[in-house]
Amino acid sequence: MINNIIKFSLKNKYLVILLSLALVVFGIRTAINMDIDVFPDLTAPTVVVMTDAHGMAPEEVERLVTFPIETSVNGATGVRRVRSASSHGYSFVWVEFDWGTDIFRARQIVSEKLITVSSQMPLGVDQPVLAPQSSVMGEIFFIGLQADSTSLMDLRTIAEWNIKPLLLATGGVSQVTIIGGDYKQYQVLANPQKMNFYNVSMNELSEACESISENSTGGVVRQYGNEYVVRGIARASDTEILGNTLVSTFNGKPVRLNDVAEVKIGSAVKMGHASRNASPAVIISISKQPHTNTLRVTEKIEENLSALKKTLPPDVKLDTKIFRQADFIETSVRNVQNALIEGAVFVIIILFIFLGSFKTTIISLLAIPISLLGAIVAMKFLGLNINTMSLGGMAIAIGALVDDAIIDVENVYKRLRENRLKPEGERQGSFTVVYEASKEIRASILNATVIIIVAFLPLFFLSGMEGKMLKPLGISFIVSLFVSLIVAMTLTPLLSQLLLSDERYLARNEKDKWLVRKLMYYYKRSLSWSLSHKKTILFSTLGLFIAALILMSTRGRSFLPEFNEGSLTISIVTRPGTSLEESNMLGNLVETELLAIPGISSTARRSGRGELDEHSQTTNSAEIDVNFSLNGRDRDKLMAEVRNTLSQIPRIAFTVGQPLGHRIDHMLSGTRANIAIKLFGTDLNRMFSLGKEVKGSIEGIGGLVDVNVEQQVEIPQIQIRANRDMLSWYGITLQDFNQFVDLAFAGKKLADIYEDQRSFDLILRLDKDYTDNIEGIHNALIDTHDGKKVPLEQVADIVSASGPSSISRENVQRKLVVSANVAGRDLRGAVQEIREKINTAIVLPEGYRIEYGGQFESEARASQTLLITSVFALLIIFLLLFQEFRNFRLAGIILLNLPLALIGGVMAIFLTSDVISIPSIIGFITLFGIATRNGILLVSHYQRLQDIGTPLGETIIKGSADRLNPILMTALTAALALIPLALRGSLAGNEIQSPMAKVILGGLITSTLLNIYIVPMVYSIFRNHGIISNNDL
Repeated sequence: MINNIIKFSLKNKYLVILLSLALVVFGIRTAINMDIDVFPDLTAPTVVVMTDAHGMAPEEVERLVTFPIETSVNGATGVRRVRSASSHGYSFVWVEFDWGTDIFRARQIVSEKLITVSSQMPLGVDQPVLAPQSSVMGEIFFIGLQADSTSLMDLRTIAEWNIKPLLLATGGVSQVTIIGGDYKQYQVLANPQKMNFYNVSMNELSEACESISENSTGGVVRQYGNEYVVRGIARASDTEILGNTLVSTFNGKPVRLNDVAEVKIGSAVKMGHASRNASPAVIISISKQPHTNTLRVTEKIEENLSALKKTLPPDVKLDTKIFRQADFIETSVRNVQNALIEGAVFVIIILFIFLGSFKTTIISLLAIPISLLGAIVAMKFLGLNINTMSLGGMAIAIGALVDDAIIDVENVYKRLRENRLKPEGERQGSFTVVYEASKEIRASILNATVIIIVAFLPLFFLSGMEGKMLKPLGISFIVSLFVSLIVAMTLTPLLSQLLLSDERYLARNEKDKWLVRKLMYYYKRSLSWSLSHKKTILFSTLGLFIAALILMSTRGRSFLPEFNEGSLTISIVTRPGTSLEESNMLGNLVETELLAIPGISSTARRSGRGELDEHSQTTNSAEIDVNFSLNGRDRDKLMAEVRNTLSQIPRIAFTVGQPLGHRIDHMLSGTRANIAIKLFGTDLNRMFSLGKEVKGSIEGIGGLVDVNVEQQVEIPQIQIRANRDMLSWYGITLQDFNQFVDLAFAGKKLADIYEDQRSFDLILRLDKDYTDNIEGIHNALIDTHDGKKVPLEQVADIVSASGPSSISRENVQRKLVVSANVAGRDLRGAVQEIREKINTAIVLPEGYRIEYGGQFESEARASQTLLITSVFALLIIFLLLFQEFRNFRLAGIILLNLPLALIGGVMAIFLTSDVISIPSIIGFITLFGIATRNGILLVSHYQRLQDIGTPLGETIIKGSADRLNPILMTALTAALALIPLALRGSLAGNEIQSPMAKVILGGLITSTLLNIYIVPMVYSIFRNHGIISNNDL
């Protein structure tokens, strides 16, 4: 069939050229319109359930809100883990589904389960809601609002009513979260003494506020041929007008709202602060929907903001340079594209040096653009986008793409020149020569390409995040390689016939080029010497292989190389119970210290929480986004200086990460760090003391940084404990008591006040003399059954106590996390040392246990999967080789390339990162596939020469020399094309492909150099000892 494809291509030249052009045009058009992102969509199928519990204490939130939600979703179809966080007034439940679950199906399952829970929610607690679906890439854009004269309240109002609706109306935006500024609120601050004087109860005040600003409808009046709409207008936004609202009567006179309360516009109770470069600001974070193009969404956002700027007050500054993920994407994709282009330049140089002909170089090179564009078209049909992984697959393949074409062109070129040297009567037509030359090597290139594809198959058995990340790389590599095989069997023979069969051209290129002749000469001499010293060379090679195995077994292991995103995400935590104002002051100090570090250009901080935001912080924590530029400085030194600076600031714990890196950690383990040591138990205080013991035992481990214990400690509380005897004496029900505490101190939204299209909450509570200090709470007056009032301290015991700050749970068990990052060493080794230290130093009470989570779990799982599947892939490769040669021994000779390649791959790791990561392992898999090609070329040619009766010595020398040119060209193009990726691993976008490129580069060098000597030697030994005979062939 393959022969027929070659023959068809040679006979239908216009059709083949037309189809090739059509693929190029369609491929370019597809590439221009395809989505671009930094990585494939790595989002785990996770549904977030959020509940606003209106100031409820964490233990009450856990018991009454979180637990029922967890119970309802546990055991649902496809759920693999349920995590939760219960904090003051909020409950967050993360429902994680099996990888591969459709996220919209997952949301439907959770929605159905929540129907049964809604009726179980306590009075006053909002119904649980699902967070908007967003990507793991999370926040793609930050906007900072600052002004010279505009107040922080006006800034916040602009953000809420001008900017947020515009952003949400932008296609691809899933969520907009605002933090900072003063949230505008209409407040009715009741004075208990005045209420007592006018005999006004809290219920009367509450009822007056509920209808304080409402319109009514009176139907229509039809008169004089017109229809008049009748409206009752009582809506107002002026505080003076609102204050004139009637509450009750006293001694026959009206009691108005402003007689017993102050009606004013004020700021809602602050839950969060924001700053930009240590100056107050409003920060808006924008999250994108899954499967949307980040660059296009960013472009639309910037267009909308550009138009909006013209409508804002002149002193308002709209800063869009805080964090822009599109910058990282553009930089990463550009870096990989540059590596791809530079790799192609290396390929051109190698081809021109060896072939010495412009025409042969062009024919071979055409395989690159056609193969890459073919891969892009295939990716489009598979629903994939252009990202650093898919481009990385092409960059790694770029040298291999021309291999099939090189082998074909080189053989055709050689046969055409040989044909020209024959007597004129014996010469064959160019069609026959090209067809026979292509047919001669088609089995070799077909099998070699199929073997490389088979070697890549283990990649497709990866699951979880590593599977989502690396499969696009495998698809782009395999598809582009397959297209290059098609090109080598169709377009390459055709162009060779059209461009190389010219008589004058062949006359000019009658001899091999000078470099080729020299290489051939020295190779024959060195091969003859090697055949005379077989034992020395073979045992030396065996020694190198054993050394490589020993080196490999002692190398460190990690999951993925660290990304270089050009920005940092720093989490700062102070002691639980620290006020928001104190946290804000410490946050400003941290920003000031960071900005003093050379290279750090800007900071943006969010302390506390915004609205219902799944990434919200507690009041004692902050997240700081830091932009930096290295300007020739070492990145590790900058990170060390940042950590050193933060360690000098008292009363804080910190974790230094990167925007995407810490999100991946959070997705894998629920913790924003490389390693999560999860302690499960029941008593929070006991868990915290055990956590501190764990921290103390592991802090001295080399390479561990940012070691922190989750701050789940008790914080101060003021508890108003009902005295039932006294409540009964005054005729106050428990319901009245609880409603009073909720309304008087927390405040309650009773109405909406409208200013044009904007609405603001109207809140009723006692004035600040009774809500801002403990004495005020004692003196607050509560209504009795007979309309009188008594101090709250007479019917309740008001005491200082403590309670948990927040409660984390996983799979319905309380959890405390000791987190750590790793710097300057391998991840697996660090985890093993942590396990040993904890097992030795920590004795856990009954009912308590420790689990470990983080990237190392994914690394171990992926390594195991790749190991098992690689064994099967090698078995398939062996069977494919047997299918071609019909001889197990010949197949074994070819597989000798694998240990030869392993030597160079391991040496490359040893000389560079010294850590074996998942990309390194994939590099070995790729390498084993590519390395077999050289062995196939040699052995198949030996077989052909033996078939025609060539003596063994001549078979070895002549056969090896004949194949030297294509072997060196294919190996050098495949290897040198990877140099840009290998040398620039620190650049954004190259981090994952670089370890692969280093392994392949090192392995190809050793496998090629040793292959051209070891394979001839082993083949010679096997023939001389009768292990292989002509009958076997």
